[in-house]
Amino acid sequence: MADTNYVTQETFEKMQEELHLLKSVDRPAASKAIAEAREKGDLKENAEYDAAKEAQGLLEAKIKYLEGIIATARILDESTIDFSRVSILTKVTVTNLATNKTVTYHIVSEKEASLKDGKISVTSPIGKGLLGKVVGEVAEVVVPAGVLKFKVENITV
Repeated sequence: MADTNYVTQETFEKMQEELHLLKSVDRPAASKAIAEAREKGDLKENAEYDAAKEAQGLLEAKIKYLEGIIATARILDESTIDFSRVSILTKVTVTNLATNKTVTYHIVSEKEASLKDGKISVTSPIGKGLLGKVVGEVAEVVVPAGVLKFKVENITV
C-alpha cells in the first residue's frame, strides 16, 4: 500500500478513533470469545470456536488495513487548495452535455466518498476526468457505458 491517501483532518481523526476502538475494545472481546469457545470442548468439532477465530482474523485484517491507510495518509488543508481548477476537496458544478442535467460533486478521497452525499472519489472515473479542469472546460469521462461529456460550470470550496 504505497499510494498516498488524501484525507481531511476530520476523516483522519475518525480513522484514528476507529483504530483505537478496534484495538482496545474489539480485539480483547474477540480473544475472550475464543477463550470461551475453547472451554466448550473438542476444537475439531467446535463451530463456535471456528467462528470466533474467523471473526478474529477479519478484525485483524481490518486493523492492518486501517493502520496502512493511516500510515500513508496525507492530511489536506483547504486553505492551500487552488480553486481555479478542479482538485481534491473542491466542489464542482457540471452539466452533462448529453442530458443537460446539472449536478454538483464534492471531490474527496476514496475513504470519504459517498454518492448519496454528492461526494465522489478523486480516483473514480468522473473524479479523474474532472481533475485539473477549469470553468468552461469540457471533460470527457470514459465510463463503462461509453464517454460522458461534462462542462465545468463552477468550482467552489
